[in-house]
Amino acid sequence: MSSPMALDRAERRLNELGYKQELRRTMTTAKVIGIAFSTVTLFAGIIPLYGFSLSFVGPVGVVWGWVIVCFFTWFIALALAEICSSFPTTGSLYFWTAHLAGPRWGPFASWCCAWLELVGAIAGVASQAYAGSQVLQNIILLATGTHKNGGYLAPPWLFLIMYIALAVIWAFLNTFTLDIVSYFGIASVWWQVIGGLLLVFYLPFVAPKTQPASFVFLNLEEFPSFDTVPSKAYGFILSFLVAQYSLFGYDAAAHLTEETKGADTTGPIAILCSVGMISILGGAVVLALTFSIQDPQYLYDPNNETAGEYVPAQILFDAFYGRYHSVTGAVMMLTIIMGSFFFGGIATVTSAARIVYAFARDGGIPRSKTWRKLHSKRKVPVNAVWLCTAIAIVMAIPILKLSMVFTAMSSICTIGWVGAYAVPLFARMVVAEEDFKRGPFHLGKGSRWVCGVGFVWVCYTCSAFLLPTSYPIEWGTFNYAPLAVGLVMGFSMLWWLLDARKWFAGPVKNAHQPLPT
Repeated sequence: MSSPMALDRAERRLNELGYKQELRRTMTTAKVIGIAFSTVTLFAGIIPLYGFSLSFVGPVGVVWGWVIVCFFTWFIALALAEICSSFPTTGSLYFWTAHLAGPRWGPFASWCCAWLELVGAIAGVASQAYAGSQVLQNIILLATGTHKNGGYLAPPWLFLIMYIALAVIWAFLNTFTLDIVSYFGIASVWWQVIGGLLLVFYLPFVAPKTQPASFVFLNLEEFPSFDTVPSKAYGFILSFLVAQYSLFGYDAAAHLTEETKGADTTGPIAILCSVGMISILGGAVVLALTFSIQDPQYLYDPNNETAGEYVPAQILFDAFYGRYHSVTGAVMMLTIIMGSFFFGGIATVTSAARIVYAFARDGGIPRSKTWRKLHSKRKVPVNAVWLCTAIAIVMAIPILKLSMVFTAMSSICTIGWVGAYAVPLFARMVVAEEDFKRGPFHLGKGSRWVCGVGFVWVCYTCSAFLLPTSYPIEWGTFNYAPLAVGLVMGFSMLWWLLDARKWFAGPVKNAHQPLPT
C-alpha cells in the first residue's frame, strides 16, 4: 500500500470508494490507449464481417452503416468516459452501476451488469481467436496455390488447433507483468495504424480498376445472400452489424484504472482516443475495400480463389493478382491483418481477466477465491486469465460440426459487452445529480441526454444481434446467440433468486484504513 503522501488523485478516490490498492499502478496514458485500441482492434469487426454485411444490401449498408454507428457510438463513449472519471476502479461497469443505482437497486443492477460483462468479454476472446484463425487459414490457402489451383484449405480439426494455439499463446503472455503486455499494446497501435494506412492507400492504387463513387455510396447491390432475408429493411439492419461489432471494447481502459497513474483522466482519454482512432481509420479501411472490389458477384462464388468464404481475402487477391499476377501482395496484407488480431487477442484476454478478477474479488462467481488470486510477484490475476481462455476454447468445439460458430461468437460478444454498457448508462440517467460526484472529465448539463441517446443505441444494437441472419431458419444456420446468452443470464438470475440476493451487496469494500488527508 502506498503511503498517504504518495497517493495520486485516482488512488485517493479508490480509497474513498472503499478499496485498497492491490494491483501495481504503473500504467501510463500511452500504454492504456494502446491496450484499449488493441481491444477494439482495427480489423476485428471489419475483416470477418465485411463480406457478411456487404451481402445484404451492398455497399450502401456497409459504408453508411459505418458512419451512422460511429455517430451513435460517440454518445456511449462520452457517457462512459464521464462515469470512468468519477469511478476509476477495475470493476468498471458493474462497480459504477452499484454506486449509481444506490443501496436498494445497486446489488441487483451490478449483478446483472457483471454477468453481461463476463459473457461479452470471454466471447470476445473466442471471436478474436476465431477471426485470427480464419485469416491464417486464408494465408495458407493463397500461399499454397489458392482454392482454384489445389491450395490447402485447413479442415475444421486443424482450424480448431490453430484457434486453441492462439488462445493459449495469448493466455501465456498475460501471465507476465502488465508492463510486458502494455508493450504489446503500444506495438499494436503502431502495427495497426501503419498497416491500416498501408491498406487504405495501397490497395486502391494496385487494384486494376476502382469502383465509381456511385457504386460505393449509392448502390443497392443484390448479392446471393440477399435472398435469405425477408426484406430490404431487414437487410439494412443486418448490414450495420460489421460496424456495430467493430465499435466496442473501448472500456478496456476502465478495466485497467487501478493499474494506471492518474486514472481519473487517463481512463477517459484512452476511451475517447481509441474510439476516435477506430472511427476514422476503420472507415477508411471500409472505403478502401469497397472501392477496390473488381467483380461483386464473384466475391461469393464458391469456386473462386478463396472458396467464396472470405470476401476481404478475395478482394486482396483480385487486386494484387490482377496487377502483378502474384499472390505475394495479398498474403502480405493478410499477414498485417493477422498481426492485428494477434495483438487484439492479447489485449482482449487482459481485459476479460480483469473483469473476472474484479467480480471474483466481490464473491460474484463460483469459486471466487480461486479466480481472484493474484500472482505473488507479478500481481496479475493468472487464474482468471486461464479461466477465460479455457471457456473460450470450449466455445470453439462446435467448429467441428457447425458453420455459424463465428456469427454466434460475435453476437454473444456484442450482446454481452455492449449490453453491459446499458446498465450504468441507465443508472446515470436516473441518479440524482447531487449523488453523482463528478470527476475531472464531465459533460456538464449535457450528461443526461448523452446517456439517454447512448442507452437507446445500446438497446438497438443488442436487438440487432439477436435476429436470425438467414431464412428459412435451420439448425445449420441458426443464430445460437439468444440461446447461449439466455442460458448464462438465466443461470445468473436463478442463482440470484435462490441464493445470491441474500449475500451479494455489490462491490465489497476492502479498505479498512482511514482515508488519508
